[in-house]
Amino acid sequence: MIDSVLLALFLPCLGMSAVFMVYMCLLWYATTHRPQVALPSKPSPEKGLSASQLEKMPRVTGKELLMGSECAVCLDEIENEQPARLVPGCNHGFHVECADTWLSRHPMCPVCRAKLDPQLLNPCENPC
Repeated sequence: MIDSVLLALFLPCLGMSAVFMVYMCLLWYATTHRPQVALPSKPSPEKGLSASQLEKMPRVTGKELLMGSECAVCLDEIENEQPARLVPGCNHGFHVECADTWLSRHPMCPVCRAKLDPQLLNPCENPC
């Protein structure tokens, strides 16, 4: 009778231990033998404007701005006598330093995200 009680308690423990060991082996195998999946790479960021292209962009003073006097890059007011840079095409204005920093990294207007057309920066001398 004692033998049957011990077997009744021992066999379920032995079975659960075997199931646990199989689970641990499968878990180990799954973590160490993963297929090498190539993660999608980030698209290469667009290159900004060169220093020579930035110099070709129009410069005005703060009082000549038509579309407002707040610089969207630094969120500060462009004073009347401060130099400002206009983005060709959309005519948004920014502090010269702010615009040059932004446009050297991103070839688009910080306000409307309009792409800068290289032909606006390199106009032909003769009619094209």
